[in-house]
Amino acid sequence: MKERSFRHAWKTGMIAALLPLAAGSANQGTAPSGGTITRLQPAPLPAALPDAAPAASTTHLDIPRFEAIAEALVAKGRIPGMAMAIVKDGRILSVRGYGITDVRAPLPVDAHTVFRLASLSKSFAGAMTGILVNDGMLRWDSHLTDYVPSFQLSMPDAAARMTVADILSHRTGLTHNAFDRDLEGNAQFHDLTMRMANAPMACEPGQCYAYQNVAFSLIGDIVFATTGRFYSEEVARRIFKPLGMNDASYGLEGIEASARWAKPHVRGRGGWVSLMPKPTYYRVAPAAGVNASISDMAQWLLAHTGHRPDVLPAPLLATLHAPLVDTPTETRGASWRRSRLTRAGYALGWRAYNYSGHEVMFHGGAVQGYRGAMALLPEQDLGVVILWNSESGLPSGLLPTILDNALGLAGGEWLDDETVDSSDDLLYAGREGAAPAGASASAGKASPPP
Repeated sequence: MKERSFRHAWKTGMIAALLPLAAGSANQGTAPSGGTITRLQPAPLPAALPDAAPAASTTHLDIPRFEAIAEALVAKGRIPGMAMAIVKDGRILSVRGYGITDVRAPLPVDAHTVFRLASLSKSFAGAMTGILVNDGMLRWDSHLTDYVPSFQLSMPDAAARMTVADILSHRTGLTHNAFDRDLEGNAQFHDLTMRMANAPMACEPGQCYAYQNVAFSLIGDIVFATTGRFYSEEVARRIFKPLGMNDASYGLEGIEASARWAKPHVRGRGGWVSLMPKPTYYRVAPAAGVNASISDMAQWLLAHTGHRPDVLPAPLLATLHAPLVDTPTETRGASWRRSRLTRAGYALGWRAYNYSGHEVMFHGGAVQGYRGAMALLPEQDLGVVILWNSESGLPSGLLPTILDNALGLAGGEWLDDETVDSSDDLLYAGREGAAPAGASASAGKASPPP
């Protein structure tokens, strides 16, 4: 899909966001008083334009090569373990584990080994909210204070203007990652939400983007107030169970109760050191609380590529994936971002990218000792997710490598040279000369990234 097609989809999403959805309950029917995007309705699925390049559906997706790369990533202890799922045209092409769960008590990672998802959890929050909107129990422009009347912000009347869509698209008006450091310092979620009454604000709700974890998780309070069930219980009932995500859970207790789970790893003097998971970000369940196996995530990809309309119907998916706000900083950073991304935005629990003229939905996640990334390529009916149990950056280049292959794009060498070793031909098909050095394998953050 060329740039014009992406702009068309972007514009369609923005226009749809200004139109009314089906009416909710009577006490939520008043018009919002602020925000650049106040109402959402299911956006039509973007169609290819007559002059758009034909979809590369005939491109050979080299699954054996991708699996061999994953094997190379865990070889010689480069990373302890990882798992990868690739789905296309409603079929699971690959769902495998690689490496080990724990350097101190090693077991092989398999398709049912549970990983911590960190910020990949945000896509579940968007979907759970959307299901309630479809049920007529919520509106995208419902106000937070209708469900949490005590909530306050420092800007006059700002709290009353904050909507469900603002929360899920990081347009709360708060500064970037507000109170994340306090959360890492063991503060309780609801104590932090009360402190937002005195927090500095960058803008009014709905007017600007700033990534959040604590404020994002207010969506859990809305789900509880709407359904009478705890957020994690409702996600399990409405998403995990019907999709057959049988290994999925929420929280520290959930991962520890798993039949097999991958321990988090950090760098030590002698190599990788396994730890117990930190509980802090589990306290913000909508933002970072899900645990799941790669088998579970294959089902999640199938649902988000439109093959489980009984759980996530196509109009809802179009709304969840429609970008609502620009996030230009996403086009910087890693080499694949600088080279491939020409535009970036945030939707409802997903990032929306223009990837060399093609629409790609994406999200990454990180907490201490875990990393993950997932992407959807709608024109190819393709979904990819990669999870790993260490703070290494090495696997990060595998996802854009797969996207490049699917789209027939050449010239990208996104995998770190530490992985290449004696496998140059495997990792960089058709490469000429040496590739530049990649990111440090020890780089990592202690909190879920944007």
